[in-house]
Amino acid sequence: MSTAPFSASVAPEVVCVGESMVLITALGAPLAETETAALGLAGAEGNVAVGLVAAGHTAAWASRLGDDPIGVRISTELARRGVDLWVTTDADAPTGVMFKDPGVESSSVYYYRRGSAASLMGPGFLGPDRLAGVRIVHTTGITPALSPSCRAMVDQLSVDARAAGALVSFDVNDRRALWTMQDAAETLARLADAADIAFVGRDEAERIWGTATAAEIRAHLPNCALLIVKDGDVGATAFSGDADPVFVPAPRVDVVEPVGAGDAFAAGFLAATLDDLDLADRLAAGHAAAARVLTTHGDLPPLI
Repeated sequence: MSTAPFSASVAPEVVCVGESMVLITALGAPLAETETAALGLAGAEGNVAVGLVAAGHTAAWASRLGDDPIGVRISTELARRGVDLWVTTDADAPTGVMFKDPGVESSSVYYYRRGSAASLMGPGFLGPDRLAGVRIVHTTGITPALSPSCRAMVDQLSVDARAAGALVSFDVNDRRALWTMQDAAETLARLADAADIAFVGRDEAERIWGTATAAEIRAHLPNCALLIVKDGDVGATAFSGDADPVFVPAPRVDVVEPVGAGDAFAAGFLAATLDDLDLADRLAAGHAAAARVLTTHGDLPPLI
């Protein structure tokens, strides 16, 4: 295994930890029929890092990549978008790949990530010394689903982030194909409830925990300091401590394709958090960022 040194000399405001993959998206016809496809990036934490940089903040993406051309493509694209790379390169494990069949109502996705370089992350990947000066450490429920070592890494990451004085941000982001419902329900509830900031979709919460409303989700996750429940095109509700919940409706958007909107929402909300805006304005910033991604085929908006 070869490694590339982490590059940042000054701490970024946010570090996003998780896997990114090359994304191959069918164009003009379903994946089984199309002769044309677009090559892009997929990966929740990388998407959030890109969104934070686009909003005027500094962000790093921390992960492992294979020593292969698609790993180079990922690191090059994230760097081109201003994301700092905290990346280890593995000569013995590949970079993951994802295929997508787009649709307006939903998209079908197919992962080829088992045994990927990122799935080999483990405890100690980032320690308190490395996180010194970082304000927020962000990850998602995808990362602990990748492997037992990744699950242990996320648990240790929360401890190390707080030791470094950073807030812990966690997006539930359940991926049904990656693990059993029982493992998902238990692990995601534990991580979300312990976070300083947690994001969860109302629909995925109902699927995992049987909680049908924002209030029921809050009752299921009572200890999270700031819980954000997203309800698609209805809006989002923020629960902060014992204060009354804050709801902001979602703007109307002509949806091209929905994948990536949740990551954009998290990025917009976290950027507004760094800007010390009030809860309503943070939710509105999340909606605005999500709306920009909903109008494109890719997970990331085009560079302007």
